[in-house]
Amino acid sequence: MTVEDLIVDGKKKVHSTHAKMLLADLLNKNPLELTTILDEEVPEEIVKQYQEKLTSLQQQKPIQYVLGNVNFYGNLFKVNDKVLIPRFETEELVENTLKFLDLFENAKTLIDLGCGSGAIGITLKKKRPDLEVTLLDISQDALDVAKENATNLETNVNFINSNMWDNVEGTFDVIISNPPYIKEDEEIEDIVKNNEPHLALYGGKDGLDYYRMILKDIRSHLNSSYLIGFEIGESQKNEVEQLLKETLPEALVITKKDLQNRDRMVFAYHF
Repeated sequence: MTVEDLIVDGKKKVHSTHAKMLLADLLNKNPLELTTILDEEVPEEIVKQYQEKLTSLQQQKPIQYVLGNVNFYGNLFKVNDKVLIPRFETEELVENTLKFLDLFENAKTLIDLGCGSGAIGITLKKKRPDLEVTLLDISQDALDVAKENATNLETNVNFINSNMWDNVEGTFDVIISNPPYIKEDEEIEDIVKNNEPHLALYGGKDGLDYYRMILKDIRSHLNSSYLIGFEIGESQKNEVEQLLKETLPEALVITKKDLQNRDRMVFAYHF
C-alpha cells in the first residue's frame, strides 16, 4: 500500500488529523511531509502497525498513548497509561514558574511532587541547568517512565518513590506540583476517565486532599526563601489560596490564569 492508500483508509476510521499523525510518526516524518511522498510504498510491517494503532484509536484510546509520546514545551516525552498526559495548562505552569525563577535568582533546589512522566521537573531542569531537581511519585511505574524521559532528554535529575513527603529528607527552594485535583463525583470526559490513571486524577471528595497533604508537612521541607507552584482546577482558586495563606502567612500568594482566562495556577513565594 502507498502512503496515500493508508491516509485514505485511516480517514474512514478516525479523524483525518489523527490518521496523518499516526502514519507520520511511524514513517519518522512531519505530517506535512506526507503530501510529498503520497506515491511511496509503505513496508508491510509499518502497514500492520498503522492498522493496529487505528484500531486503538477506534477503541477510544487517547492519541498520545497510541503514539506513545507527547510534545511538551518543545521536548518529546514518552507517555503511557501509567502516567497522566501532560496538558497545555501544565506548560503554562512551567512558563510561569520560569518567570518567578528569574526573580528568585538564588534558587538551587527544586522538587516536583507527583511527577508522573517527569514533564514539569525535567523541562525546568533543561531550562535551568543550575537547579538540582528531584522528581517524586508514589507510583514506581510512573517513575520508570520519568527515568526513561530523563535519559532520552539527557537530563540529570534525582528520583524518589514516595507518597508525597513520607520518604523525603532535606529542604528545597522550589516546590512544584500538579497533584490530583478532580473531585470524586466530578464529571470528566470518558476518554480521560477510562484511560488515564485514577491515582493521578482524583483528589478526594472536594479535590483538595493532596494540597492538604503537601502543605501539612511543607514547613520542614522549605528553605527560608522559597517558591511554591500548584496547578489547580479552575474552581479551586479560593480554597487553595486559603490553604496556602493559613500554612504560610508570610508568603505572597498569586493566582495566574491560563490562556483561556481560567484560574489554573497558584503561586506562593517568600524571597
